[in-house]
Amino acid sequence: MQTIDCRGLACPQPVLETKKALEEPDAEEILVLLDDPGSKENVRRFAESQGHRVSVTEEKGVFTLTIQKKGSSQAEEKLIEKRVEALGGVVIFLDSDSLGRGSEELGRILMRSFLQTLEQSDVQPEKIILINSGVKLACEGSEVLEDLLEFSGKGVEILSCGTCLDYFGLKKKLVAGKVSNMYEILQSLHQAGKVIKM
Repeated sequence: MQTIDCRGLACPQPVLETKKALEEPDAEEILVLLDDPGSKENVRRFAESQGHRVSVTEEKGVFTLTIQKKGSSQAEEKLIEKRVEALGGVVIFLDSDSLGRGSEELGRILMRSFLQTLEQSDVQPEKIILINSGVKLACEGSEVLEDLLEFSGKGVEILSCGTCLDYFGLKKKLVAGKVSNMYEILQSLHQAGKVIKM
């Protein structure tokens, strides 16, 4: 059994190190050591999204994830391919809490107008990705928080960059959606049928 020590590593390194270990042909079970709750969730979600079984234990602030690698039968591979094909929806990519350049006040008005119009349109996104100051939209005090909660209630996945939330000191104020990482964001963009960047 291989052990990967990811303690102290910043996002998205723990996910990338786990991915690399799971790609080893003789890897049947691996242990991943983490000391950050966000990284623990990111690695767990990644492994489970690939069909692996994950169990988590914690001792003295250290999380140990035991990941049992799934079999690689042709039937399972075809099932994964079908699942990926089904994911090809619309992804909205927002890298700011305001829309357009110029007046910040006008930009915030336009962002709210955009999200409300999107909610009423025929274009129903599969995911909304928030990076940089865009993460502020999903946090306490946001003028569009109610709109994002409406999307979330309809099954739209809202992903906020964990590094960005940490930078602005907002991780504990996130309300809509979940904390994500650069690997998951990249995968979401790669699998999207269409990406709309605002």
